[in-house]
Amino acid sequence: MEHNNLHKLLMMMMLIVLLPSCTFALAPIDGNPEVQALFGVRQALNDPHNALASWDINYLSPCTFMYIQCSPQQVVTSIDLSTLSFSGSLSPLIGSLPNLEYLILQDNNISGQLPVEIGNLTKLLLLDLSNNSFEGPIPSTFANLKSINNLQLKLNHLSGPFPTFLSTIPTLTTLDVSYNNLSGFVPNLTVPNLYVQGNPLLCGWSTKRECPGDPPLPLTVDVKNATQNVTTIRRSTTGAVAGGLSLGAIFLVGSSVLSFLWWRRRRNKQVFFDVNEQQDPDVLLGQLKKFSFRELQIATDNFQSKNILGKGGFGNVYKGYLPDGSLVAVKRLKGEGSPGAEIQFQMEVEMISLAVHRNLLRLRGFCMTPTERLLVYPYMPNGSVASRLRDMVCGRPALDWPTRKRIALGSARGLLYLHEHCDPKIIHRDVKAANILLDEDFEAVVGDFGLAKLLDHQDSHVTTAVRGTVGHIAPEYLSTGQSSEKTDVFGYGVLLLELITGQRAFEFGRLSNHNDMMLLDWVKKLQAEKRLDLLVDIDLKTDYNSLELEEMVQVALLCTQVLPAERPKMLDVVRMLEGDGLAERWEQWREVESRRTQEAVALPNRYCELVEDSSWDIEAIQLSGPR
Repeated sequence: MEHNNLHKLLMMMMLIVLLPSCTFALAPIDGNPEVQALFGVRQALNDPHNALASWDINYLSPCTFMYIQCSPQQVVTSIDLSTLSFSGSLSPLIGSLPNLEYLILQDNNISGQLPVEIGNLTKLLLLDLSNNSFEGPIPSTFANLKSINNLQLKLNHLSGPFPTFLSTIPTLTTLDVSYNNLSGFVPNLTVPNLYVQGNPLLCGWSTKRECPGDPPLPLTVDVKNATQNVTTIRRSTTGAVAGGLSLGAIFLVGSSVLSFLWWRRRRNKQVFFDVNEQQDPDVLLGQLKKFSFRELQIATDNFQSKNILGKGGFGNVYKGYLPDGSLVAVKRLKGEGSPGAEIQFQMEVEMISLAVHRNLLRLRGFCMTPTERLLVYPYMPNGSVASRLRDMVCGRPALDWPTRKRIALGSARGLLYLHEHCDPKIIHRDVKAANILLDEDFEAVVGDFGLAKLLDHQDSHVTTAVRGTVGHIAPEYLSTGQSSEKTDVFGYGVLLLELITGQRAFEFGRLSNHNDMMLLDWVKKLQAEKRLDLLVDIDLKTDYNSLELEEMVQVALLCTQVLPAERPKMLDVVRMLEGDGLAERWEQWREVESRRTQEAVALPNRYCELVEDSSWDIEAIQLSGPR
């Protein structure tokens, strides 16, 4: 008995000794800190559509999460959670992603205060928190965002003083705090694009409202009364001194104000070089780099034809090497010194400097001389979507189906940003596979804003000379010259068909059938016959998802309806591509088509009929932008 008790005692002592080591061995090992941070962000948000289901804390890497982009080093560089109906708050853990460059949360209903930890994101280029319900002051830690170009905080409930500390950020080109509850004085910041409207408690030169206690403008000074006061005060020696100082102060204030107004007008005026001048002015557009013509001559080997990346209606694009070793694409505009070239240059520079989004081509710099207009872009190593679909190079694989889907969604997000988040709005007017570029990660980048037009909020359309590429041009634009956001939606629908089929939008004798020379007509025919498998690019063979193919064709056909009002907005297109609302919209379209058939309401059903009925010559309008 004693022996058994001794044995039990020894066993208990061994368990006590081993328990701590066993506990240590079973303790969980810390996971990827970026995964943990993103999971914390997910927990703080209310996600009604379960859009962040893939943000699982048990994953080893965040790079497979939805709405996340990573660098080749497998660190998070971009988060785009726009228009996903989120509420809740933004977790301070967002500041634990040190390599983040793009944070886009616009068009949700996220509330609470802005986390001060956002100031830790020193590599951030774009922060878009617009159209949410954030409240409280703008944290002073935002001054630490030393790389940021575009800060969008409009349409929230932010309060507190105007963030003057942001003026210390040298890279900031756009600051939009409009339609909040900010208060106080707005200084004359060096930010080129500053938007403060909709804040009734702000004052200062930028708001055109005087602040309480500000000295009156010189034109409103009552010099007569001032002189009488001075005369009265001169009755004593002390009064004389005071009067002299008062009068001097009046004139000093007046001259200072006039000088300030003159300087401000000169600073804010956008100066473009007169082609008749004989030397370059000191032109600055925001934080864009100004290149000398000699620099770009050297970079492109004097614009050698071997360096041409593409040719378009407004000029050639050349591959270039800068002294720091970086690759660039240099667009040399045609029409040297002509008014058209000057207008084109100003339009493109102004618009691209305002539009900053990961799916839009960013402008690095420009060059302007009496005879030359050049734009410098980042080099896109994978070329255009059109070149990857049709210009087969030995050893270069075809775009697989998942990549084509990602290109479709990225292009849609870029166009959505142009339509909904630029002020004034931008319409592209030449959306096609040749104008969608691919970066090193095959992320879609919408390029060539040369045909875009700016829209004021009051304008529903803009009428201009028709430019574009046959097969991509919307019917109403082709026949009337009126373009709108729905013009881009039509072109985007044709782009989807290019991604699916790998074919051009316009080809004579497609499949030896003249009636099917328009890609859109051919797709409509096969869709009606339920033979979608014949549409798929032969390079894909059978490596595609049939259900996703059907959904993408449906989105394309909804985008290419004859009547602009019946086409979806790009916001709806993005949602349908993400799996929200397509089935309902497609069913509605089928009901409308059935009703039209019963009522014998005739609309042109074939794109080629619209082209033939228009007064435009097919060959004449073929052609701007790289092909």
